[in-house]
Amino acid sequence: MQITDETIEYVGILAKLELSEEEKQAAKKDMSEMLDYVNKLNELDVSGVEPMSHSFPITNVMRDDVVTNGDDSVNMLKNAPEKSEDSYIVPKTFA
Repeated sequence: MQITDETIEYVGILAKLELSEEEKQAAKKDMSEMLDYVNKLNELDVSGVEPMSHSFPITNVMRDDVVTNGDDSVNMLKNAPEKSEDSYIVPKTFA
């Protein structure tokens, strides 16, 4: 695939880079080589390959979320300066 000067200019704008002419030519050559290399993947026969998200099987290894301390609202309300039944009373912020 051929990379044009306009493409390099546009990528430079997106990346907020000010490239010299030598840097633009080098970037153009590098991008063209990268795209050619990636394009080689289209030559592979993947008709019998199942799509996957990982190269090896991974399962969720996190532990179950188990509540251990329960609802301790009664003890927490004991520390409240002001309370009403099972709620905290806080100062008004809007008049």
